[in-house]
Amino acid sequence: MAVLAHAEAGEIAARLRDLALPAHQDLRAPESGLVMLRGRVGGDGAPFNLGEATVSRAAVRLASGEVGFGYTLGRDGEKARLIALCDALVQSRDFGGLVERSVIAPLREQLMVRRTRAAEETAATKVDFYTMVRGEG
Repeated sequence: MAVLAHAEAGEIAARLRDLALPAHQDLRAPESGLVMLRGRVGGDGAPFNLGEATVSRAAVRLASGEVGFGYTLGRDGEKARLIALCDALVQSRDFGGLVERSVIAPLREQLMVRRTRAAEETAATKVDFYTMVRGEG
C-alpha cells in the first residue's frame, strides 16, 4: 500500500491498463475529507493536534467478492480508486501474483530509484563542521 500511495495516479493507471481487469464496481465512490494530524512532544509525551490534512478514499469490490480500500493524501479521488482496485486485486487468487509482478514491483523499483537519487543529492550538499583549537592561551 505504501508503494501505491507514493506512486503517481498516472503510473498506476498505465500499469493497470496492460492487464485484463475483472469486472468490478465502486462500493464507495472516491471522496475527499479531512483528518486530524496528531503529534507527541518528544515522541512519547502528551498528544496534541498538529493540524488537518486532506485525504481521499475509495472502496472497490471485484465480481469475485474481494473488497479493496484506498486512501491517499490530497484530493486525488482517481488515485484512491486505483489504490482500492489494486488492493482488491492483490487479495484475489487469480490476480494477486500478476498485480504484484506487473504493477507493484515496477513501482517499488521506481520509488527506490527516486529515494536513492534524493539521498545522493542530499549527501552532495553535506557540510562537515569542525572546531579548530586556537593556540592562544
